[in-house]
Amino acid sequence: MKFSETCIRRPVLTTLVTASIIVLGIFAYRLLAVAALPAVDFPTISIQGQLPGASAETMAASVAAPIERQLSTIAGISSLTSSSSLGITSITIQFDLNRNIDGAALDVQTALTVAARKLPVEMTTRPSFRKVNPGDFPIMYISLVSPTLPLSAVNEFGEITLAQQISQLAGVAQVLVFGAQKFAVRVQVDPVAAAARNISLDDIRNVVAKTNSNTPVGTLNGPKQSVTLTASSAMTKAEEYRKVIVAYRNGAPVYLDQIARVIDSVENDKIASWFNNERAIVLAIQRQPDANTVAVVDSVREHLPQYRASIPPSIRMEVLMDRSVSIRDSVMNVQESLLIAICLVIMVIFLFLRSLSATIIPSLAVPVSLIGTCAAMYVFGFSINNMTLLALTLSVGFVVDDAIVMLENIVRHVEGGMRPF
Repeated sequence: MKFSETCIRRPVLTTLVTASIIVLGIFAYRLLAVAALPAVDFPTISIQGQLPGASAETMAASVAAPIERQLSTIAGISSLTSSSSLGITSITIQFDLNRNIDGAALDVQTALTVAARKLPVEMTTRPSFRKVNPGDFPIMYISLVSPTLPLSAVNEFGEITLAQQISQLAGVAQVLVFGAQKFAVRVQVDPVAAAARNISLDDIRNVVAKTNSNTPVGTLNGPKQSVTLTASSAMTKAEEYRKVIVAYRNGAPVYLDQIARVIDSVENDKIASWFNNERAIVLAIQRQPDANTVAVVDSVREHLPQYRASIPPSIRMEVLMDRSVSIRDSVMNVQESLLIAICLVIMVIFLFLRSLSATIIPSLAVPVSLIGTCAAMYVFGFSINNMTLLALTLSVGFVVDDAIVMLENIVRHVEGGMRPF
């Protein structure tokens, strides 16, 4: 009873402590992160490898298998999964919870360096890895649709212009592009026409690769200066490739359009995304683990007029999904439930005890306890999410029960003749 006696004998001290708790709780509430679920960071690393044109079986045997064998030597791995599809291999590594993610990333980088010597020589782009959170879903989707521009042009504005600008906002971890349609020139060889001229597919591939080269070819040295020679023969359109000479047969050149169909297309035409039955490019925005979901979404929406001004008017940019809406609704519902619970408690106490002074005690204890809890949540790194809101709702019942039991016991003793003090 020493603590309670001190609070009773020193009402000024009690008032100041209560006011301090309220002030700290209000400031902490404004700083608390808002999310759908608690931020649980599992040490997880994702590895991506690409070999365009390779089948899923080839990717699994030639790319995924050597990398997995090397990754299996790393300590602290709890699970290792991989999936291979046409030209793409994805490997996900999850470590023990006590494993440092930065140290794990260094081990993964070392393993990829060792495994690179066993990968196919045609794999010019080495596998890359990044730290991921498997429970972190995109908080916002933005669709880009244009009735006039090709999807490759829309993809360029979305991936280069918009994604890079959005990634610079505070709290944004990365921006993923779904349904990507990167521009590329496709050479569809006619095997009958190529075989009739005794030209193999490797010959065509080597000629196309050498034609599209920007590497320096040498230097010219003079008495006063040296000049670097650069082969500026890089081509960007299908029309420029059609007149490339593949070989000479019977003293006559064989052009590429004589043995192949050269068209302007995209890198991967097997993926697509739609919005309202229209082909679209979708940007998925992911937040950082400690960022406020509502604040990040508000920041993106605030900059949407600026982003619309940076792309052509023919591209329609619309918000496809906003996860902050459900979070705001959850917080609002819990706040309404807490307010209704507090009002019901005050009403019940007043109806049964019929004492204004006795009613003020629980009506102050409940909100002060809730506000003080916000300060404790900020100190321990908690956020406002569905789990903590559920805990707050349940804890209100405990606070109310304790307040009612103590108050009724006090009233019982007072009615029995004991002095109020």
